[in-house]
Amino acid sequence: MNIPDASKYLSKEQQKMLLQRDDIKGLLAVFTVWLIISFGFGIVFFFPNVLTVLIALFILGGQQLACSVIMHDTSHKSLFRTSWMNEFFGKWFGGYPVLNDMLRYRPYHVKHHVNTGLANDPDINLTVGYPAGKKSLMRKIARDLSGLTGIKTTVALIMMHLNYLEYDQGNNPQKIDQSNRTWRAFFQTAIQNLRGPIISNVFLFLILSLFDPRLYLLWIAAYLTTFQFCIRVRSIAEHSMVDDRENPEVNTRTTYANWFEKLLFAPLNVNYHLEHHMLMGVPCYNLPRMHKLIKANGFYEKGTLAKGYLEILKEAAR
Repeated sequence: MNIPDASKYLSKEQQKMLLQRDDIKGLLAVFTVWLIISFGFGIVFFFPNVLTVLIALFILGGQQLACSVIMHDTSHKSLFRTSWMNEFFGKWFGGYPVLNDMLRYRPYHVKHHVNTGLANDPDINLTVGYPAGKKSLMRKIARDLSGLTGIKTTVALIMMHLNYLEYDQGNNPQKIDQSNRTWRAFFQTAIQNLRGPIISNVFLFLILSLFDPRLYLLWIAAYLTTFQFCIRVRSIAEHSMVDDRENPEVNTRTTYANWFEKLLFAPLNVNYHLEHHMLMGVPCYNLPRMHKLIKANGFYEKGTLAKGYLEILKEAAR
């Protein structure tokens, strides 16, 4: 397993303390995400103009990333102490609103932790190819913000839900043989995998329709554009441009984030990514404390640490 050894930098008592989960803190984390989402819709509803639409698109894109982080954390069963709360909030307030499925994501994501940086890391395609050069990076960002990346990934995700492609979040889905598949099996799969995302988005549309149904278009537009941009920057920061991709102590980066960067790229303390890889079960609200402890114990004398996301983007454009 390609995972940093926590026992070298944390005592058993410290590990036990950090692994403590709290249902109230978990609820507060989910509530905060959806409060910010409500604010994004609200500024356009009360002050409709081009500027507020643009601001809302970035707010919503960043918080769609936060929904993905909720899905991620509950897939580790780390956000809540109570098991059913991880399942419920991970699906209905995390994965489903962004057309994903926490239960399908969970076994896939474990492979990333076990094989981080290795050839069989399922997320390896998200992080290779950097530094990309300024022109190449700008083209990638332009594809994200224009919706081209979003359309491509959304079509692929739907094909995964329909079992035409294997479930894969690393931009490398493989085709599934359909030669022996019946129409009954097709419809059963479609209902099973798509009902959650459809129900959650219909529910979101109905709530927004109480104010103005056109607000839902912001959710779609953000999903296809700014959400993809936020995912790209987060992915680059976490595992790209490291000194040794196969060394678990340097192949994952923690990045400090100001309030603006937290809004877009680092919701729910996901920027403390090395800490998460060292102890996967630590809830997001304990990661800053864990960072201070392992830093005080000398980990970052060699560990990969960045001062901010602008520094990451500059390096990626080098």
